[in-house]
Amino acid sequence: MEVEIKIPSVGESVQEAVLVQWYKKDGDPVQKDEPIFVVETDKVTLEIVAEASGILKILVSEGETVSIGTKVGTIATETVPSPEPEPAPPEKVAEAPLPSPEATEAPAKAEETPVKPETEDFRPILSPAVRRLVAEKNVDISGIKGTGPGNRITKGDVLLYLEQAPPAVPASSPVSPKTTDAAPLEPESLAKPIPSRMEDVTRKPMSPMRRTIASRLLEAKHSTAMLTTFNEVDMTHTMDIRAQFKEAFKEKHGVSLGFMSFFIKAVVEGLKEFPQINAFIDGNDVVYHNYYHIGIAIGTGKGLVVPVIRNADMLSFAELEQAIVDFVDKIKNNRLELADLEGGTFTITNGGVFGSLLSTPILNTPQSGILGMHKIEKRPVVVEDEIDIRPMMYVALSYDHRIVDGREAVTFLVKIKECIENPERIMMEI
Repeated sequence: MEVEIKIPSVGESVQEAVLVQWYKKDGDPVQKDEPIFVVETDKVTLEIVAEASGILKILVSEGETVSIGTKVGTIATETVPSPEPEPAPPEKVAEAPLPSPEATEAPAKAEETPVKPETEDFRPILSPAVRRLVAEKNVDISGIKGTGPGNRITKGDVLLYLEQAPPAVPASSPVSPKTTDAAPLEPESLAKPIPSRMEDVTRKPMSPMRRTIASRLLEAKHSTAMLTTFNEVDMTHTMDIRAQFKEAFKEKHGVSLGFMSFFIKAVVEGLKEFPQINAFIDGNDVVYHNYYHIGIAIGTGKGLVVPVIRNADMLSFAELEQAIVDFVDKIKNNRLELADLEGGTFTITNGGVFGSLLSTPILNTPQSGILGMHKIEKRPVVVEDEIDIRPMMYVALSYDHRIVDGREAVTFLVKIKECIENPERIMMEI
């Protein structure tokens, strides 16, 4: 019995996927619920597990783009061993002749056949660039040891040989007495060759996810009146609270207390005060959201994904941190679903984890706002007319100027600044 392996549906808008990698080889045994291959769509990367145990037969190779529902392999769930042939009666078994000594020694002699030395009939394979250099410098390649594939002699091998070779003695020629005191001319062979840098390029097709990212970012630049405003936040108080309670928080909730939960809470308070930043334009209408689905941008090796924490205003600090940990785990194990990426009303991105000090984040359309967090850096600041060293963070708000005015954008950032610098305001929701 064979079980068909098909590309599953991951959403109505997704019509095709790339089969990125098979975890097993053709003919390998697989177990039920064991991950066997990875597919990538324009939005998510998913691991597909085996629906039954058996022997895998691969029908579609890695790297191919296939439609949703395409059969890419099968699993043979029942394998019937072939019956062993009955032994022939002893009297009918013909004795095979013993091999001659010459026949047994022939393979060994063939293996021990030495490589032919360079003769007129056998010369090492040289690239055109190497042959040209050898001809120009009149180099005897018999003394050069190749380091290329198959011990081929490369251009670098020839150049290294020329650098390490002893100075050549010029052929004796009659010298006029008048020129005996003149400095001898440097032979051409002694001039240090300048290695040429070979131009090399690699062309690879963009993955579906990268194509979608490129399209969405270009759309954001062309279809919105995007503008960015900045502020800076003193992280002293929030860092003190985090340091004071992080051990007890981890012990009680089983998850670490990070800065992202503070910023999510602060963003929700700001969106409540400025609902247009939580809205978007649909034709000639403005669609306001009466809920707060906050997208958290997470960078991966394949691209940026933005899973959405739904109803963030109703979640505690621990629930927010746990949601982020769950998303990261899903991404690492290729289990992120399309539903995890849909329905966001506002986005937060943290370039500070990669060392970014300042940036202008691009809108995640059709949303009208995105907050950029950055690296925390100690800087001298004026506090009550005195210079003090404080841990500071630049924050940036990019917004669609068609729906959000500068006054609202600046005041929104000030609200976030107040909430982070005085986290008690978040607890008291003021």
